[in-house]
Amino acid sequence: MKNIIFAFKDDIPKYKQIYEQFKLFIEKGTIPVNEQLPSIRQLADSLQVSRNTTLNAYEQLVAEGYIRSEGRKGYFVNELDPLLYQNIQIPTNKKKLDSIQQVVIDFKAGAVDQSHFPLKIWRRIANQVLALQESYRYGDPFGEECLRDRIAEYLFQSRGVKTESSAIIIGSSTQQMLINLGQILKNDFHSVIVEDPGYDGAREAFKFHDLSLETLPVYETGVDFSKLEQMMSSLIYVTPSHQSPIGVSISIPERLMLIHWANNKKGFIIEDDYDSEFRYTQRPFPALASLDSNRVIYLGNFSKSFLPGIRLSYMVLPEPILNRYKKQFLYFECTASLFSQLTMAKFMEDGEWNRHIKRMRLVYKRKMQCLVSELRKQFKQNISIIGEQSGLYILVKVHLNRTEEWLIDRAFLHGVKVYPTSIYFINNYFDQPIIKLGFGNLSNEEIELGVKFLKKAWS
Repeated sequence: MKNIIFAFKDDIPKYKQIYEQFKLFIEKGTIPVNEQLPSIRQLADSLQVSRNTTLNAYEQLVAEGYIRSEGRKGYFVNELDPLLYQNIQIPTNKKKLDSIQQVVIDFKAGAVDQSHFPLKIWRRIANQVLALQESYRYGDPFGEECLRDRIAEYLFQSRGVKTESSAIIIGSSTQQMLINLGQILKNDFHSVIVEDPGYDGAREAFKFHDLSLETLPVYETGVDFSKLEQMMSSLIYVTPSHQSPIGVSISIPERLMLIHWANNKKGFIIEDDYDSEFRYTQRPFPALASLDSNRVIYLGNFSKSFLPGIRLSYMVLPEPILNRYKKQFLYFECTASLFSQLTMAKFMEDGEWNRHIKRMRLVYKRKMQCLVSELRKQFKQNISIIGEQSGLYILVKVHLNRTEEWLIDRAFLHGVKVYPTSIYFINNYFDQPIIKLGFGNLSNEEIELGVKFLKKAWS
């Protein structure tokens, strides 16, 4: 119990915040009875406050009977009298616990880099869009033509996908697009093949339409296609460029095999190309939709690569499905913001989108290298790192004979929020717990600090 770390609020005296945090630790039993606390100097150095501040906090705890001073030996935790805290409600619900603990570093995978966001450019273009007459009407149910034109150009240049803008549908999120798509596909398909582990949001969208799931195992070395021919379904959902969550890519021969399978089955491949922009070791493989436009339904979005809150996604539909989709949803409003669509279209037209992707690929590559380097420095052989070639997160397989829950809870007690991967698995569970660490909105300094905190938490 040598180091205690948490963030301070500006509007409450620091000694009082230290007192309240230690009081909570003791009442919950996080710090056991007779445990020696850090010395006044150690605690002051750890929290970067004055020694008077930590002394005042300890004196308050002594006065209320939570701890005792044993002269030169230091401060120790007392066994609490039940009357002292019988009226105190200790939260057992994790959501309540989250609101009390102080998170210093959050390795959330869904966040992007705020410091490099082109705020001035986006604001300038947004102001221009607000002056346009078309901003003051309801939009096209399938997305604005100007944005669909820009997406068609971008997909051809970056992913090799040849498509007409009329085949592109704009929506608010990948999951929402899958729900709409399921409304069309459920008449022809009663099941779908999904990756295991795989994107849980897609599974929920398929289950919404009562499609049964067949699973395709995914390992650190890649996707296991060996039993694909024996499966009943002729519909498959894959994340081939950056498998979610393992991070592996489907090779060119495997992509060609998958296209061949879909043609033989007269089925469809749903290609979720959600994270194709950020590959750090080589150029991205061509999209499945570039190899066969008749059997591939292509999904992409602007959330991971630009801004989650913009809520802009798109899909490219083969002609038979496209005609049915447009007939089904002709009288439904587009779920994506008209204003966001018009602004993004202008952003792409001005060349800002390509500049942003090129810039962020370098920024995220450096962050990835920083995170991987610090993890290997701190944990050495006690971890394995998965998925460091691309994307905005990595997976850490922890060789410490601990559960996923223990690792997450211990990290949280040390001011670090990390995330589970068990939610992505159906049957193909790995032999050791795997933790998900996102780095998109963290600086290199925050990444290094967070890993050091994890080292203390998991030691």
